[in-house]
Amino acid sequence: MAPYLIRKYQESDRKWVVGLLSQGMVEHVPATFRHVLKLPRTLVLLPGGALALLLVSGSWLLALTFGLALLPVLWFLAARPWTEYVDMTLRTDMADITKSYLSEPGSCFWVAESEKKVVGTVGALPVDDPTLQEKRLQLCHLIVSSEHRGQGIAKALVRTVLQFARDQGYSEVVLDTTKMQLSAIALYQGMGFRKMGQRFASMSWRLLYVHEVHFIYHLPSAQVGARDLFPCVSVSRGSSVLGQ
Repeated sequence: MAPYLIRKYQESDRKWVVGLLSQGMVEHVPATFRHVLKLPRTLVLLPGGALALLLVSGSWLLALTFGLALLPVLWFLAARPWTEYVDMTLRTDMADITKSYLSEPGSCFWVAESEKKVVGTVGALPVDDPTLQEKRLQLCHLIVSSEHRGQGIAKALVRTVLQFARDQGYSEVVLDTTKMQLSAIALYQGMGFRKMGQRFASMSWRLLYVHEVHFIYHLPSAQVGARDLFPCVSVSRGSSVLGQ
């Protein structure tokens, strides 16, 4: 297992970060496609539509063609929310990562570097909501390359955000993921995040019946030291962090 270093983002990292974002979102398309195939509406449409064509036309070939032609459409629908997310992100907060995350003291963006390559990312932005009674930080863009998973990098990145939040005086860390990202959900719950609700983040997700799941982590009081929060853990060198 190659050692890794968690450090703040630099402009020279941008191509790696954008590549990880795109790759990470595309990886979820097959699972989303399988989810779409299992939806009741799909189970009715695929065999039902083929059967209707067969009864009307009497042609097995036409019925089979209908079913095969529908699969690429369903794949496109499964991929669309992920590509929309990448496009939106690259137009908003990740259009200028330095400006969005490193221009103010209450936000930050980190990368995990291994063998001179960026293999993981995570960002943190303050939640701008005047109705909140607690100071809240949003964890976002937690991504680890597929070749470097299982080495504890994701956990180390999350711990980095939690320690940053405590140092900056935040009381809570929140994040959003989708129910398709089962490994991410298991990671967050294993690290003490609690589910606090879910919703459809867009019409594309509503169409696919995929919920966005909201998680929250309540930070200990300021009197608790870093080693009490993360005992026997270093968040800078990968060889010191427990595996995922």
